[in-house]
Amino acid sequence: MNFESDIAEINCGFVALVGRPNVGKSTLLNRLIGQKISIVSQRPQTTRHRILGIHHRDDAQIIYVDTPGLHSKTPKAMNRYLNRAAATVLEDVDVVAFVVEGIRWTPDDEFVLEKLKRLDTPVILVINKIDKVRDKSLLLPHIASLSEKYAFADVIPVSAAKGTQLDALEEAFKSLLPMSPPLFPDEQVTDRSERFMAAELVREQLMRTLGQEVPYATTVEIEAFEREGRLLKVAALIWVERSGQKTIVIGRQGQVLKRVGKSAREAMEGLFDCRVYLQLWVKVREGWSDDERALQSLGYFEE
Repeated sequence: MNFESDIAEINCGFVALVGRPNVGKSTLLNRLIGQKISIVSQRPQTTRHRILGIHHRDDAQIIYVDTPGLHSKTPKAMNRYLNRAAATVLEDVDVVAFVVEGIRWTPDDEFVLEKLKRLDTPVILVINKIDKVRDKSLLLPHIASLSEKYAFADVIPVSAAKGTQLDALEEAFKSLLPMSPPLFPDEQVTDRSERFMAAELVREQLMRTLGQEVPYATTVEIEAFEREGRLLKVAALIWVERSGQKTIVIGRQGQVLKRVGKSAREAMEGLFDCRVYLQLWVKVREGWSDDERALQSLGYFEE
């Protein structure tokens, strides 16, 4: 049976969430979908992959594409991969949501805008974190200044953290989407597997728990993912680049690794709605984040 054959056309299409690192794209995605799809932390480059979040409405199906933060400095292969992963999304979407932070405008914001100027796709400027702007009188002049930089299809101030103005934002997206039958069934909210989500939840806790630089030298590989009734058994391997980083991730008497494991396990139980038995190991793979072949073997490749 053809899924699309008996279904009326609605506003349906892809909206890319793009911007420099740490402007709140993943928080925005999770709020728009109404559940956690993308991991979040206070650190830049938390998002490393393109992730779809699908919002089903009676009158629309909006497929959001969360992307890694675009940044002008690319000293390592990982940085170059992140830029490519974000940039390639722009070629295949119906609407671009350019997310910026409050009344800040940085060289990386300008870098993103220069890329968007090459597109024919409508761009909505999303000014996030307006709840953090103490002097609201600065907001209108800032919007006016940014509106002179590009002919945005719309400019909408929001707070993803507070849920402010998200209905208006979604209506703006909907108005720009083409008409078609839904592209995904009602029960599907992301294109990512549970195995992928498990790895991301471990990496989220590493980003939140570890010190300044170590999180960027870590990645997570799922070695086993097995369901036995209401029990899910997960074995995850944490890769680092140097032996000193391995010591930090494990911590004194294994305390850091235990803390990461406990938080990740609880997050998995909430997401997968079952009991989880999680095992973590830490291994060294020198220079993996600056090695194109190593990145591909660890799942970092354009799709």
